Amino acid sequence: MRRPLALAAVLALTASAALADPVTVELKTGAGASAGKATLTEAPKGVLLKVEAKGLAPGWHGLHFHEKADCSKADFTSAGAHTHGSEKAVHGLLNAAANETGDLPNIYAGADGAGNAEVFTSLTTLKALKDADGSALVIHANPDDHMAQPIGGAGPRVACGEIK
Repeated sequence: MRRPLALAAVLALTASAALADPVTVELKTGAGASAGKATLTEAPKGVLLKVEAKGLAPGWHGLHFHEKADCSKADFTSAGAHTHGSEKAVHGLLNAAANETGDLPNIYAGADGAGNAEVFTSLTTLKALKDADGSALVIHANPDDHMAQPIGGAGPRVACGEIK
């Protein structure tokens, strides 16, 4: 009896270790200065995201996954649109029609410009975000209302990190 239990324990540890390899993403401003970092960890049914941002305007900011790991343009439009998951997906965590895989909760920055968040999304996987052209984590200037198309009124992109 002990051998099957030992084998099950080894397999369980191996499976959990495979999920535990986090990816750290450096966030940059349009001028190339550090805007903090984010850590993405694959979970059994999604991605756990920890964000440590700095230099933001105080208040709420939209947070999204974008299509390409390309933060080369100062306005970050090189990162493309939000990741979609399917052509039928529409923007908004509160939108009953569907969700884009790039939809995430807002992040709040205090008076010092620091914003820390730990959020979980079941809308995507780390494997999907690290596809052939990667993805980007983008922080927007304004909060996302989680309904309006195409980006919930989140406005310009103020920080970007490449997920490869």
